[in-house]
Amino acid sequence: MTIQRNRVMEGSKQKSILLDSYFHDDPRPLVIFSHGFKGFKDWGHFNLIADLFFSKGFHFVKFNFSYNGTTPEHPMDFVDLEAFANNNFSIELNDLGLVIDDTITALGSRYEDIYLIGHSRGGGITLLKAAEDPRVKKIATWASVNEYGRFWNEETMSKWKREGKIEVFNGRTNQYMPLYYQLYEDYYANQDRLYIPGIVPKITIPGLIVHAKDDPTVPAAFASELVSWNQNFELRLLESGGHTFDGKHPWEAPALPANSLNVCEETIRFFAS
Repeated sequence: MTIQRNRVMEGSKQKSILLDSYFHDDPRPLVIFSHGFKGFKDWGHFNLIADLFFSKGFHFVKFNFSYNGTTPEHPMDFVDLEAFANNNFSIELNDLGLVIDDTITALGSRYEDIYLIGHSRGGGITLLKAAEDPRVKKIATWASVNEYGRFWNEETMSKWKREGKIEVFNGRTNQYMPLYYQLYEDYYANQDRLYIPGIVPKITIPGLIVHAKDDPTVPAAFASELVSWNQNFELRLLESGGHTFDGKHPWEAPALPANSLNVCEETIRFFAS
């Protein structure tokens, strides 16, 4: 068994991807986890999640998207807000493909099927990658978005176009984090690849859609819509847990919160079935 943390690989547009790999010595299913908006691979309880999947017999990889605002030197701090401002969904989708390629090369013959997990915005990237990469055999989304442009109202769009950027406040770090208008332009220029409602019905592999009913960030109704668009998807609704299934950053307890453990166990059962 090999656990390698904070390995650097080249991501989109010559920016670095930082990743953690948990590898067994023999062929196993491979799980790759994508974080969400204002997230990173070491957020909160994500290391405990990696440990759990690894202990249940999976290879496991988690990574930082190349333009998520962190750097290899500061993997848990948003020190590169210029990169954050220049991030977009195409970049993240390409990054996930690069991580899949890199991991397959590293494992050689030691991997079986490829499964993807994505949280929140990363859930959308997971859905999109499932539609375009035949190597992916199952997916699970946790508190996922189901349409990227859904959160942009008319007032936001007018200001965004006029000023060239908008700022989102990160209550945890007290940072105002910029988003350049290129995010909008890239999204609408690549609808054939990025429009989740149009792409989800084309996915032919099994999917598990997990959401908490009390999610204040992404409504649980979005999960129900995802399942209504594709008969290969299963829905699991938790009564509580919020957007992060009771996880927070930093997470200092030695065990996963109960709702996060429930989500992991449901996903492990789904992947193993």
